Amino acid sequence: MEEHVLAAVVQIRSGRIEARPKRDGKLRHVIESQQFTVPLLMELFDRARGMERVVARGGSLEYQNRIMATLFYAPSTRTRLSFEAAMHRLGGRILSTEHAQAFSSEIDGEQVEDTIRIIGGYSDVIVIRHYQEGGAKRAAQVSPVPVINAGDSEGGQHPTQALLDLYTIYRERPLDGLSVAIIGELDKGRTARSLAYLLAKFERVKIFFVSPPELQMKPDILSYLDEHGVHYELEPDMNRVIGEVDVVYQTRIRPERTSGSLQQYAINSALLPKMKQDVLILHPLPRTVELDQSVDQDPRALYFRQAQNGLYVRMALLTLLLEKN
Repeated sequence: MEEHVLAAVVQIRSGRIEARPKRDGKLRHVIESQQFTVPLLMELFDRARGMERVVARGGSLEYQNRIMATLFYAPSTRTRLSFEAAMHRLGGRILSTEHAQAFSSEIDGEQVEDTIRIIGGYSDVIVIRHYQEGGAKRAAQVSPVPVINAGDSEGGQHPTQALLDLYTIYRERPLDGLSVAIIGELDKGRTARSLAYLLAKFERVKIFFVSPPELQMKPDILSYLDEHGVHYELEPDMNRVIGEVDVVYQTRIRPERTSGSLQQYAINSALLPKMKQDVLILHPLPRTVELDQSVDQDPRALYFRQAQNGLYVRMALLTLLLEKN
């Protein structure tokens, strides 16, 4: 586990974004949460704070000569628009496609590697969501420009979502010593998997994986936590832990994937009094029955702010990737 340190300074002067990097190595691609160290996370978060100020004054023209391509083989309106808004706020330009599997040459048998080689010649950074686990990694292996994983399959990873999740927590309290309940469909939950990897980098973290037994977190994550000395518990009953955790990270459960009642894993107004007064309630969105709209007015509900933070974190991430590439 790394020491919690601040690793960079981002200054906003005369309409320019000025960064003084202090990280050990260059960040080439963003494929999985494991590749981030604590110093790199602190640098990213410091930059994200700077991006809040950039957005508040309308954006920057610093990256007006840069092009980002978004290549989405699976739909994701929020993630795609967040990345595109981030690039626009930095002054850059966008090449965008959604439903790439249906509208690209892949329907005629073209492999993702060939597509990436071509698009890499048109752009400075590629954001990809692929329908196969490992699709983003395959893209990065051949890409001439940085690749960002915007989610790969079910049971893969979604590292930028986890980064914005962690940033939202970081803005509210220290990350060392956190207790977190991650609730929902965890075996295929790429956001939950990616967040678990990041939480493992901090001291004295305790994670409760709350899920029906048939949808519990996969052994690969649990083995990683064991190797890094992270305390965790597999808990089928949300009521046993909801009152003692600092963060409630709620995710979806699809009704067809469990025979039990979804209500025992849902957050609603009746459950709010059982939580800590300063608990943080997060959700990667979109939501269905697992998070009732009655929770929205509770000041502890941070999921819409969480989504807004995605803009700042993705802006910061783009500057990290583009400044040396």
